[in-house]
Amino acid sequence: MEEILALKETRFQNLLLHCCCAPCSSHCLTVLEGRIGITAYYYNPNITDRAEHDKRAEELKRLVGILNGEYPGALIKFEEGAFEPELFLEAAKGLEKEPERGARCVRCFELRLRDTARKAKKEGYDYFATTLTLSPLKDARLINELGERIGAEEGVKWLYSDFKKQEGFKHSVELSEKYGLYRQNYCGCPFSGKDTYEKIT
Repeated sequence: MEEILALKETRFQNLLLHCCCAPCSSHCLTVLEGRIGITAYYYNPNITDRAEHDKRAEELKRLVGILNGEYPGALIKFEEGAFEPELFLEAAKGLEKEPERGARCVRCFELRLRDTARKAKKEGYDYFATTLTLSPLKDARLINELGERIGAEEGVKWLYSDFKKQEGFKHSVELSEKYGLYRQNYCGCPFSGKDTYEKIT
């Protein structure tokens, strides 16, 4: 990623960045801002609770507004994808009891990345990427392998990333506190939420 972002021409190119939530996006957007054109794309059919889904979307939209105000010349765009929990539930069929970081999560990553790739291809973006590699609980190598494969299949370039490096997650926590961002304790899917609840009670 750093090699691509260091190129002069990259500044005039555009990235469709899949965003899972405002806290994770905070670090990623500050790393990318000013180095490539960014659209923060909120698409998360794994969040099946409509109120939770919309709350996270609005928080990301608020964050984008804050960053555009704080960084001179910044023009980060925000777009919200469709609320499609039925697609996630169909993809997760038979895997409801899988542990976190298992096969169900892989299908979830694929679902979100493929939608992002298709949108990037259709709308003429130079690259697509995701904020998912920020989480210390997610396998960046796996996510990048999926992104590379899906990008090749859909005809759009994948921007490799591992946003957790150089204390990226710690920085996201600091930014969340600075901006008063809503932080959730699970990814959003009903199965993850159940696991999280059981672990903390």
